[in-house]
Amino acid sequence: MAVPEDPIFIVGHWRTGSTFLHQLLNLDSRLASPTLFQVAIPDSFLISYAYYKPLLKKVISGKRPMDNVKLGMDEPQEDEYAIFRITGCSPLERIIFPKSRTYFLLDHPQYLPEQADHKAWEKNLVYFFKKLSFKTGKTIISKNPFNSMRIPELSRLFPKSRFIHIVRHPYQVVPSTIHMWDIVQQQNCLNNLAHRPGIDEVLTVFDDMLTKLENDLQALPPERHLLIRYEDLDYQTLNTMEEIYRKFELPFTVDLQDKIRQFLHEVKEYEKNSFSLSQETREIIQKKLQHHMHHYSYT
Repeated sequence: MAVPEDPIFIVGHWRTGSTFLHQLLNLDSRLASPTLFQVAIPDSFLISYAYYKPLLKKVISGKRPMDNVKLGMDEPQEDEYAIFRITGCSPLERIIFPKSRTYFLLDHPQYLPEQADHKAWEKNLVYFFKKLSFKTGKTIISKNPFNSMRIPELSRLFPKSRFIHIVRHPYQVVPSTIHMWDIVQQQNCLNNLAHRPGIDEVLTVFDDMLTKLENDLQALPPERHLLIRYEDLDYQTLNTMEEIYRKFELPFTVDLQDKIRQFLHEVKEYEKNSFSLSQETREIIQKKLQHHMHHYSYT
């Protein structure tokens, strides 16, 4: 199996609209995203799908608890779950077994294994992508906020990879992130150290991630990365998608445009989570993320 050189990585902080972008790109029949089944059974999905399908279709259904996004074994899914399973290394471990009553991402700032385990981590990651490429024969789309801290490694492993960095107003991202990790940890923590992230903790991680993302993406050739704002994707979906396709020199076909219009019609009743922030909280966010908010025109 050959290494897929040109996957498209969707990066950015959690709750920035990356799932929406992932769903839109997955409408393109020339692209393929890892599915919920493939990330749940990453070691054997090439041969085990037919055996698991009857059972899992009954078990895996409904919507995500943090935002009501559709769940299903064939729906596109973040690949961090697969990375954790095949490498044994991911900050997700701190959700299941937190070490202290702090925001779990503060305990694992690099999102990468120790140097002694680094080569094995890379080998397993590449092998997973090789299997995805072999299974689909298409360009792979990976949506994974954890990858925001791994861009130099991913760029080296996949020499023609491209990166879409999606941002959203921090007044929406910060409370939604707190809400999400609170739910996820309650559902998955296996000791008594589950912790609802505090705003200062979330802002520290948010600031660090955006800073590293900006620096690492700027080190790449400009044709390999693109910044988009969720607000533009939400209100001018077709125009923003066309911008992505033009940037990466992909044909934005009439058929794809029709699929996008149909998808938007199907989800038009979807209700986003809504959060009300006090003026004090807004000022705290503004103070911590002032540089980034100015950079992305959120001030």
